Amino acid sequence: MTTLVPRVPYTDDELRKLYPSGLELQLVQILMRHGERTPVSARFQNAGLQPFWPYCSSARQMKSTILANNSDGATPFNMLEWRRRLETFAENDEPIVATGPKGELDNVCDMGSLTDVGRQSTSKLGMRFRELYVDRLKFLPPQIDSTDFMYLRSTPVPRALESLHQAFSGLYPPSTWVPDSRGKFPVPTILTRAPGDETLFPNDGNCRRFAALSRAFAQRTADRWNKSEQMEYLNQLYGKWMPANSPRVAVDSRPRLSGIMDTINATLAHGPETRLPSEFYDKKGREIIEKIGCEEWFSGYKESREYRMLGMGGLLGDIVGRMVRNTDPNTAEGRYELHRKAGQGHPHIKFGLSGCHDTTLAGVLASLGAYDTDAWPPYTSHVAFEMFRKSDMPPPTQPAAIPLIKNKTWRETLLYGSGPGPDYRPTGIGRKPTSELTPAERGSLNGYYVRVRYNDEPVTIPGCRIPGNHLEGDESFCTLAAFKEIVDKFTPRNWKQQCRENLDMPTLPKDEPEWAGH
Repeated sequence: MTTLVPRVPYTDDELRKLYPSGLELQLVQILMRHGERTPVSARFQNAGLQPFWPYCSSARQMKSTILANNSDGATPFNMLEWRRRLETFAENDEPIVATGPKGELDNVCDMGSLTDVGRQSTSKLGMRFRELYVDRLKFLPPQIDSTDFMYLRSTPVPRALESLHQAFSGLYPPSTWVPDSRGKFPVPTILTRAPGDETLFPNDGNCRRFAALSRAFAQRTADRWNKSEQMEYLNQLYGKWMPANSPRVAVDSRPRLSGIMDTINATLAHGPETRLPSEFYDKKGREIIEKIGCEEWFSGYKESREYRMLGMGGLLGDIVGRMVRNTDPNTAEGRYELHRKAGQGHPHIKFGLSGCHDTTLAGVLASLGAYDTDAWPPYTSHVAFEMFRKSDMPPPTQPAAIPLIKNKTWRETLLYGSGPGPDYRPTGIGRKPTSELTPAERGSLNGYYVRVRYNDEPVTIPGCRIPGNHLEGDESFCTLAAFKEIVDKFTPRNWKQQCRENLDMPTLPKDEPEWAGH
């Protein structure tokens, strides 16, 4: 499947079962794959596929913030509107403006760019979030005067950030923004990280040990499949279009099998001007290529604790930490993560939305033992982590004063101001491993449940099926304590340090696989 075909909206009966009256929704955190895009590199030009596609009308309407020298003391920023065209190589390496299949000069996409189709689909995804969480569940407010209850984040990849923009605008279109007393509308805060700190996708470029692990599992997949009947079938389909220096289709051919899949999926999502020959869309061939691709990219999460820890452990540790802090009225993690001033806005984050990638979604599900499919995540797929609280629990007490772990030095005050500094942490459990919790701390998690939905369908985590680890009568509602304990087992203590460790150790589990989800 290339483009996600969303299921029909939940019926009233389905909604009552999914959100039972005995539970109150407390926190929603959503990871969303970007929308439809162009291939990340040009392939199969010998099959008639043009390298540059004319599906990015945003290229005609680029805007940049520029610093202006205004002598009257007015706001020193202006907007520069400009139109982008791409330049490429012509014969003899002479520069030439890139064109689309019909000679288009404008609207031409760069490699891996979010297209107009992708913008539309991610906007519609945001509208579906609004229908569910605003209109039907009344969990989120219909209008906003700030986004201080939201955690918005994206990877540094433009298509992920732009998809987040589109989905947020679908969730809260400008007509729902309420101006403040000065007539100004809310400006959403979107968090990004430097590449070396990024955990919102499997960061093999900045984690040497994870890169070694991923190469080992990819090689294992190549050894299993390169001489198989299934690969021979793919060679009959695509072999005549492979380049002379890599004439056979293989997991590690050039282009790689996953690269062939990337181009097939991108072409299927767009118009007839950018189509491959019909044999590329053979149903059996596509099923084989996705099955092998999922094994190459995601089997490591299912079988290796270290793979899970370095690939997705940091992200899932953040997600669980946010859940745990949400149960404690004394932590106010909004002040910590969003650097809000004390007493400003909501004490807790209520809704999170992160723009990320296919490898993120399948990676987190596989790390939880809940990716039971050979199908690649379609464009605009999403995983929703929902935390609930038993309705009959006593209401939480009002937040107390927030103590700081340590006073900042004069240098930190100079750099970070009077707010929380880099060493500030909320009090409470946070990322404290389950094995180190006191009985009282573990008891504070009672009455809370976690449910994971992938593309609007609940998934069940193996360890949550154990009696006592789920809501009676529904194994998809995992107790927060059990969910945290499962994730704790592969949450890194120091991700950057652990990325530099074990570089001379074996990369595949020696004996039995270390199965995920327990």
